[in-house]
Amino acid sequence: MLTINSTVISGAGAIPAIAPLIAGKQRLLLVTDSNIARLDASMQIRALLESDNRHVCVIDSVPPEPSSHDVKKLLVQVEGELFDLVVGIGGGSVLDVAKLLSVLCHPFSPGLDVLLTGEKPKQRITSLLIPATAGTGSEATPNAILALLEQNTKVGIISPVLLPDYVALLPELTTSMPAHIASSTGIDALCHLIECFTSNNANPVSDNAALIGLHKLLNNIETACAEPDNLVAKLEMLWASYYGGVAIAHAGTHLVHALSYPLGGKYHLPHGVANAILLAPCMRAVRPFAIEKFALVWDLMPGADKTLTVEEKSHALVEYFAALVNKLNLPNNLEALGVPKEDIGSLSDAALDVKRLMNNSPRKVNHADVQAIYQTLFPEI
Repeated sequence: MLTINSTVISGAGAIPAIAPLIAGKQRLLLVTDSNIARLDASMQIRALLESDNRHVCVIDSVPPEPSSHDVKKLLVQVEGELFDLVVGIGGGSVLDVAKLLSVLCHPFSPGLDVLLTGEKPKQRITSLLIPATAGTGSEATPNAILALLEQNTKVGIISPVLLPDYVALLPELTTSMPAHIASSTGIDALCHLIECFTSNNANPVSDNAALIGLHKLLNNIETACAEPDNLVAKLEMLWASYYGGVAIAHAGTHLVHALSYPLGGKYHLPHGVANAILLAPCMRAVRPFAIEKFALVWDLMPGADKTLTVEEKSHALVEYFAALVNKLNLPNNLEALGVPKEDIGSLSDAALDVKRLMNNSPRKVNHADVQAIYQTLFPEI
């Protein structure tokens, strides 16, 4: 069983609590993106990092859905530098890159190409991860996801070594998220939680994390998206996302993520958007194999009708997922996003090739099954 030993600080107004975590560190690498770097909360954190005459090297150009080529370009910027702390502030892409750089900037790094062949990292620099979206849960997973442009898909570099030493959940960082980002990242967290809860690898540890996270998410996602300055709802969503990461670390996602990887790898659809489109169709396919668990999740819903039968609850949950995606104004078809219908076959091939995730699915699917799911995402003529 994987052990997560990260020290977590959280809460509104908790930025000063970062100070003890960085005490004694003098050469820092700050990893973020240009939008996050401009936030008031980010600038407060940076000022704290730069206090006490610390040397802080800043990378603020991490792109969305980063590729292996992007990481290699970033490595050139820090060539020859020595760091004793890597700090990541941002969404999942930034945090994944920060985790990789904590390994790749270590003096005994094996190099990115070696990691991409499957070799596991053994050492890294001390790391602090601070999520600026409530979705990926990257701060609690042993995963770093990169696009492989040549293969039109994504790959996960996975090792407990990637888990950070420190995590800070600061709701002030998430108040400036545009509504569509808050919505798509929130649905990403929902996918993590429900997929892990129904994974073949689900166990008491992952189930506990998933149920806590689902309760927090289902009771706060709409408020957090509609009221960007509601720090209580924003913090609950950060914790929901964190528990989603914990669930991933102990169980793993399956159908939604397997089918979304080719959409991100080939068409560069934002990860949360791809997952949102796939959530209801994939859960509809999984439902007959997870009826009792779906019913348990339904009972966590605010105002849920608990007089329904277990079977009825499982159906109602799937329909709630579809309605939630629509309510949050997220897209529900692929054609509108520039994905041609004739690519369904190649998308299905690529999805089935993500065996690491497909093996976790409670429903074993074949090529025709995957094609049928993708087919539902194109409007009927």
